[in-house]
Amino acid sequence: MNVLEQARAVGDAVLYEGYLLYPYRASAGKNKVRWQWGVLMPPSYASADIGEHASARVECLLEPLAHTILHVKLRFLQARTRIAPDSTWDEAVEQEIDFELPLSELPVETPFRVPGDVPGSNELSGTLTARADPLDGPFGGTRLHVELRNTTSWPSDGVREHALRHALLAAHLVLGVDTGHFLSMLDPPEWAKPAVEACKQERLWPVLIGDTSRSTVVLASPIILYDDPAIAPESPGDLFDGTEIDEILTLRTMTLTDEEKRQARATDPRAAAIVDRVDAMPPELLERLHGAVRSVRPATREPEPETVTVAGVDVTAGSKVRLRPNLRGTDAQDMFLAGLTATVRNVLSDVDGVRYVAVTLDDDPAADLQTTHGRFRYFSPDEIEPLEVAE
Repeated sequence: MNVLEQARAVGDAVLYEGYLLYPYRASAGKNKVRWQWGVLMPPSYASADIGEHASARVECLLEPLAHTILHVKLRFLQARTRIAPDSTWDEAVEQEIDFELPLSELPVETPFRVPGDVPGSNELSGTLTARADPLDGPFGGTRLHVELRNTTSWPSDGVREHALRHALLAAHLVLGVDTGHFLSMLDPPEWAKPAVEACKQERLWPVLIGDTSRSTVVLASPIILYDDPAIAPESPGDLFDGTEIDEILTLRTMTLTDEEKRQARATDPRAAAIVDRVDAMPPELLERLHGAVRSVRPATREPEPETVTVAGVDVTAGSKVRLRPNLRGTDAQDMFLAGLTATVRNVLSDVDGVRYVAVTLDDDPAADLQTTHGRFRYFSPDEIEPLEVAE
């Protein structure tokens, strides 16, 4: 799979994240509140006061070469209203618009229009704005700014369900360059970190595709992702939930009654495809969903416990000591522990190489529980007196 194919696969998951939730029928309450990701409303409805917006922007760093051309692929869903047997249902129509923008010709503002020629859909319009600003300093590079805006004209009636039919849904961008490369916004080179911190993201987040340091393709996603995201190869098909719970959703779908499956199939062709796929799923494919090992590391022996020498005695895990907290300690409560016996659970070093001992009190009935949860009391070597050495 090349980087563009990978970007499309991840973009498809973004497009349909939450599109249709189990139990995959229109009458389910959770499927009556939809379209939560990458929603760009018509300006007449959008308002920061209600958390609805008409625009989104992404900024990322690019190291271009001479005559670099920026390729932008805008992808979103257009709602189409359909009357299902049990309720009204808004289906999705995929829309994809390509822009070819030579960097030398930026800034540009390019309008686009999507006709409402699909029954049950409405005409949509918008603009794509792109700008490239050279970075300050001796290392070169460019800050790329791309803004997407819904400009659809609609006399708002204040009803979100109606506004969604004039919105760009799950909107995201795939940015590509024919020469040069984008830099990671998560792990940039040292010289680029100040420029990364100065970048502003609004409802879109740039991640590299095909690499984690530099790449010719960036996905500007409405969902925050790590660099080089990918679809799990074990996944047999869409479930419209990107949280890697394919096994649970598949098993739950198997438990649907015949009537529930009928309603799901009548809701949406994608819901019908899920039910049909689960009904026909062979056991060996279901077993693949149970889990996967992504990496294997060779088993290694546990390191020998550290020791610290106190009054000529080696103190290590298991050693018995008497506590002698000093008055300059940071915890005033330690004064009440003076003279008590304790068992050393570990010897530790901080980043400066200074040694400390972790102990539990011998007369503390919760000592075993504290050991299990790794909750100890900490003292410096000069605050303990060795009593015996563990075998």
